[in-house]
Amino acid sequence: MMTQMHHGHKPRKRFGQHFLHDQYIIDAIINAIAPQNGELMLEIGPGLGAITQKIGKLIDALTVIEIDRDLASRLKHHSSLKGKITIFQQDALKFDFSGFSKKKNQLLRIFGNLPYNISTPLIFYLFSHISVICDMYFMLQQEVADRLLAYPGNKNYGRLSVMSQYYCRMFPVIPVPPNAFIPPPKVNSKVVRFIPIRTVQQSPQFIYDLHHITTEAFNQRRKKIRNSLGYLISSKRLIEMNISPELRAEDVSVFQYCQLAEKLAKNDQ
Repeated sequence: MMTQMHHGHKPRKRFGQHFLHDQYIIDAIINAIAPQNGELMLEIGPGLGAITQKIGKLIDALTVIEIDRDLASRLKHHSSLKGKITIFQQDALKFDFSGFSKKKNQLLRIFGNLPYNISTPLIFYLFSHISVICDMYFMLQQEVADRLLAYPGNKNYGRLSVMSQYYCRMFPVIPVPPNAFIPPPKVNSKVVRFIPIRTVQQSPQFIYDLHHITTEAFNQRRKKIRNSLGYLISSKRLIEMNISPELRAEDVSVFQYCQLAEKLAKNDQ
């Protein structure tokens, strides 16, 4: 039940609000981020400012994106953040990260406690702006974090794993139990660090084909790829690429999915 008031604010279910209050977890996240003056720090979903306030004590300037009007107003008038904070009261899924970075002529360092209901769409949206991002630190539902970090052969390995590992190297930072939040969510959480892979410079057609081929493969994850992907690429062609047609979707590596997408992209040209 999201009826509990926290610092005078009632968490709003439609925004998926769970406010971090555990000081040990907060300090661990800030130590991992290690913010420095002169960096373009951007927080998504600062909420009541548990992390925001502490980072504000370490640096001179901080930008936040907060969709909740009341929370944005609270941060705007927070005495310890005055003169330091720039607030965009809007949906992060509509924010122009690339335009903001180019305007400031700096790469973005992004962090946040993401609402679980938008975490996956937001991560994919951020991947479309990956060229302007230095690194990212996100609090995520543990199930999502485990899928991001999974390797081939693992039950959690899927389309999200492939797409995320194509764009970034990822590392677990700290597990977070439900009681670290008010109100406590029904699931465990985990903070994950994302470091963009700078060699990722593929065409829109390649990205489309990588999305397409991973969707098709993992929609039928227990089928052998000669069946699930047979209409896209023949078994003969798979063998020529040193990819066994007998593999299932969960056994194909990120590199192999990229090989397949490259082949499709060339065929589409």
